[in-house]
Amino acid sequence: MRRRELIALFMIAVAMSPCAIYAQKSPLPIVGYLGFDSAEKSKELLVAFRGGLRAKGFVENQNVAIEYRFAEGKYDRFPELIANLVQGRVQVIVAATGTNGVLATTSATKTIPIVFAIAMDPVSLGVVSSLNRPGGNATGVSMYTPQLTAKRLELLAELTPGGGSIAVLINPTNPNANVVASDAEAAAKSLARAIHILKASTDEQIAAAFKEIRDQQHVALLVSPDAFYIARRERLAALSEQGRIPAIYEWSLFVKYGGLMSYSPRITDVSYQLGVYAGKILNGAAPADLPVEQPTRFELAINLRTAKIIGLTIPPHLLARADEVIE
Repeated sequence: MRRRELIALFMIAVAMSPCAIYAQKSPLPIVGYLGFDSAEKSKELLVAFRGGLRAKGFVENQNVAIEYRFAEGKYDRFPELIANLVQGRVQVIVAATGTNGVLATTSATKTIPIVFAIAMDPVSLGVVSSLNRPGGNATGVSMYTPQLTAKRLELLAELTPGGGSIAVLINPTNPNANVVASDAEAAAKSLARAIHILKASTDEQIAAAFKEIRDQQHVALLVSPDAFYIARRERLAALSEQGRIPAIYEWSLFVKYGGLMSYSPRITDVSYQLGVYAGKILNGAAPADLPVEQPTRFELAINLRTAKIIGLTIPPHLLARADEVIE
């Protein structure tokens, strides 16, 4: 009997030890992930993001939990989704959303650390104080350089050596709309090519823009960086194909869905870096001390199947420069 009592006391002592108490009171840290697209279309990005987390010692459902929220390509969903994450008391919010979602997230909280991906200069937007020393509760990756718009126009000019005006599709509700338009106009001037700015922020306006491209006989199309457009990449690629319009896009995601060509940083590299920064913050780093990263590797992707369908021959020298060719 005495031996049984001692065993019982021992078991109680173990249960009440500091380690046991800590385990009971220490749930997994939570990362809130906000995506611009659907969960189904974000699979490749999420694999890269989890890889970045893993590089910093965090594995989903083992020592970190991830709460996912997806805007399904609708900007007006951001405030509700962000509020839901804030109320869920996440330790860090990853805003893989583009400019609109980043601005909505930084407006919603000044205390929860934020890791963002943005296609605009975050300093000019007031998201961070500087690229090297963000200074607040947000840091991440900025994909913006004016040279990207110039490079995309240059590639379209190479595809259309006979001249003609190039249409530039811009979402007027995006805070970077005027900057993209200005960059495109400057690049067009240097190339001695005419451009025509078209604005679309709804599916109906997209359809109207493509009708204008056909009616005005623009020879090519540049689709500006925008999460709304990325979520509609299949539709944009299909409309370009139907109109036999050579088009260039921001991300290779478009090319994989039938778009002709893209030039951009590697989007999976960006997603990986978001995971790395989220892991660093979970390990105790402050966003204010983590410099905003800027991609150094860019890729040209070309879809030869689409080129054949629209009756376009890709110049050999351009094909030789491609990092990814879809046949």
